[in-house]
Amino acid sequence: MKNNHFIKKVSSHLLTWQTKLAMITISFLYTGMASADDKATLGSVASTLTGSFANLAKLITAGAYMAGIGFAMASMLKFKAHKDNPTQIPIGTPVALLFIGAALIFLPNIFGIAGNTIFGGTGGAGGVYGVTGLSGAP
Repeated sequence: MKNNHFIKKVSSHLLTWQTKLAMITISFLYTGMASADDKATLGSVASTLTGSFANLAKLITAGAYMAGIGFAMASMLKFKAHKDNPTQIPIGTPVALLFIGAALIFLPNIFGIAGNTIFGGTGGAGGVYGVTGLSGAP
């Protein structure tokens, strides 16, 4: 019985030692692959970081549009529920959902305007974004 306990203790210690060795080996291999690029400069790191911020902005924009549409649809369902039973659903609930949905839908446009206001830009006062114009227009 004592011998069995000793074997379990030694095997658990050996497993812990093997796990530590594997983790150290994998970390050295991973850092070796990460630093294999000799052309890594501060400019390329900054370019990669800027590119990831652009992707984050696209994610926030898409999420705002989807959430805004979801809130607008939920407000329509709440308006229907208020019409069916006005005592159970107050009118403020669907109105609030509708305003939240509208704010989320216009949030990306507000980000663009605020960015041009704070950081400056080449755009004029007011304008339409995201359209290329008509093909036959002068």
